[in-house]
Amino acid sequence: MPSEHSTLPGRAASARSEATENLRIIREVMERSGSFTAVPGWGMVTVGLLAVPASIAAALQSDADLTLTIWLGLAAVAMVIGVYTLRRKMHRLGVTLRSGPGRKYVLSLLPSIVAGFVLTAALWLEGATDVLPTLWLLLYGAGTITGGASSVPAIPMLGMCFMALGVLTLLAPAAWAPYALAAGFGGLHIGFGLYIARRHDG
Repeated sequence: MPSEHSTLPGRAASARSEATENLRIIREVMERSGSFTAVPGWGMVTVGLLAVPASIAAALQSDADLTLTIWLGLAAVAMVIGVYTLRRKMHRLGVTLRSGPGRKYVLSLLPSIVAGFVLTAALWLEGATDVLPTLWLLLYGAGTITGGASSVPAIPMLGMCFMALGVLTLLAPAAWAPYALAAGFGGLHIGFGLYIARRHDG
């Protein structure tokens, strides 16, 4: 018959295993109910810094196709930067997109981005490129608001600013559109990115 002393290590190991399992469950619950704080502020700043010269270069073009190419090129680079900095920050914070808030953030943002690309192609084929700046600002703003519902409060506020700028672009003369894009994808990204980097660890 085993002595009481011989069963102590087994009890200790069982207690540790139970404690580890409880911590795992608590962490999963917190991930599902918490906010997605891994939005990369420095990634937003980088995209903003690239958007300013891109908007200037696009504004100087007389060919609408070349202007669109510049913006689509920026969008592709921005997506690469966004994914890279997002994954890097998530790794540092020890969170994944499988968590509740992370999954909600991506799934809420993605439809507006996809819709933006589809409508951009359709309007370009129809030659109706004048409305694209308003479309981009409104759809990006809408996606940021819905995605930001599971993130920090600054993200929905960023989306609201983009949508407000989109409405102003619709009402303003067409010549103002490049400045609105620079203010949105450049200025707003830089400003909010710096705030998020400072307040939410990068």
